[in-house]
Amino acid sequence: MASLNRVLLIGNLTRDPEHKVLASGQAVCRLGLAINRQFKNKQNGSMVQEVCFIDVDVWGPQAESCKQYLQKGRPVFIEGRLKYDSWEDQNGQTKTKHSIVADSVQFLSFKGSEIEDIPRTSPDASSTESIMQLNPNNPVERDLLNQLEQAKNKMQAAGKEKTSKKITNNPQPVSTGEIEFPDEPPFEDQLPF
Repeated sequence: MASLNRVLLIGNLTRDPEHKVLASGQAVCRLGLAINRQFKNKQNGSMVQEVCFIDVDVWGPQAESCKQYLQKGRPVFIEGRLKYDSWEDQNGQTKTKHSIVADSVQFLSFKGSEIEDIPRTSPDASSTESIMQLNPNNPVERDLLNQLEQAKNKMQAAGKEKTSKKITNNPQPVSTGEIEFPDEPPFEDQLPF
C-alpha cells in the first residue's frame, strides 16, 4: 500500500529556537510555529482568525543555522514530515501530540510582522538591493552582496560587448554557435473545436 507523509507550512515563530546537542553529537533545534488562517463565517458574515500552533524539529547543520539566524516572530517556510509522539506524564497518563520533522527550513524576509515579498528580477537588474535585503554588517551576507555585485558587473560588461558587436558594419553575420529558427506563424492544430 502506498503512503505519503509530506507537509508544507509557512508561519511565524512563536518563540526563539531551542537548541540542544545530543550525546551523539547531533544538533537539534525545536521551533514553535504559528500558522494563521483567515476565513469568513457563513452564518454571520464576520471574519474569523484561526491559528494553528505546532512544534518543528530541525536536525543537523540546519539546526545550527536556525539557532544562529532565527528569532521569535520571524516567518519561515518549512518542508518536512508529520510525526506522532506519545509518552506518559508524571501521573501515568498517556499523552500524545503531532509535530513536524523538518527536511528543509527556508528563512523568509519580513518587515515588522508581515512577510515582505522579495521581488524576482531579471539578471540585468539595476541594483542588487532590489533582489533581496541583506545586512552588510554580517560577513556572510556582505560576501554574498560582493558576489552579486561582481556578477552584475560581468553581465553589464557582456551586454556592452554584445551591443558594440551589433554597431560595427560587418556584412557577414557573426556565428554565436546558437541555432537560429525562422519566424513562423503560431502552430494551428487541426482539431474540429
